[in-house]
Amino acid sequence: MNHTLTMTGVRKTFGDVTALSELTFKVEKGETFGFLGPSGAGKTTTIKMLTRQLIPDSGEITVFGRDISTFSMDDYHRIGILTDNSGLYERLSVWDNLAVFAKIKGLPNQVIKDALEEVGLGEDKAKKAKHLSKGMKQRVILARAILHKPELLFLDEPTAALDPGNTLSIHKLLRKLHQEGTTIFLTTHNMEEADKLCSRVAFLNQGQIAELGTPDGLKRKYASGKIIAELEGGKTVEAEQSADGLRQIAEQLGDLPLARVFSQEPNLEQIFLKVTGRELA
Repeated sequence: MNHTLTMTGVRKTFGDVTALSELTFKVEKGETFGFLGPSGAGKTTTIKMLTRQLIPDSGEITVFGRDISTFSMDDYHRIGILTDNSGLYERLSVWDNLAVFAKIKGLPNQVIKDALEEVGLGEDKAKKAKHLSKGMKQRVILARAILHKPELLFLDEPTAALDPGNTLSIHKLLRKLHQEGTTIFLTTHNMEEADKLCSRVAFLNQGQIAELGTPDGLKRKYASGKIIAELEGGKTVEAEQSADGLRQIAEQLGDLPLARVFSQEPNLEQIFLKVTGRELA
């Protein structure tokens, strides 16, 4: 497999508090990887170590196949990041906020125009940052993160506290980036968001990964094992999810009008609670 990043046996403590303990996982090139857990689980600490803002106490971290401790500025130019402390220059316009970053990166003005169109702010380039709503500011920060078309994009709770309209806009952009081959590392406590966007998800609990897999695979793994047939009038017949169970349902229903057949699968939030015993709030 072509791994964009790996963490192997990574440990990080702050005084007497263990933030991460023997953390090990791999993210494949081009996938959207969801790193899920409640506040305080260690999600932001993980991103800060993957971007060399924090140094692990022990363990190995590789990005683009190389130990991150050997990274040069050229390597960091391949990365984009949106975190909870990715602020804006409040007195500058939307355009000028991005222009500062573009100048640092040596990028032409056309990329600013393209990025603002991507996040739906093409008509708002002259507005001062201090006059923007929270949702608009978040989209400006996202535009800045993708301005240089990074190969790897770190997103730390990108839709936290946003309204449904802004959230849908960001989801649409992330799907587009995924289709274009960008590797996305997404931290969130929103399991519905992760289900919609992620190729694979990892449940982080008390500094360790409690479960990892595709959303559909995890739902099947923790399903009840029952299959349910629902008649048009709403009555249901239940049996074990097997060939024998299907035969039993067919025998019981006979020629009665069938509306649908489905299995009882939990959502990701229910699976997280089952695996960790913790609520996401």
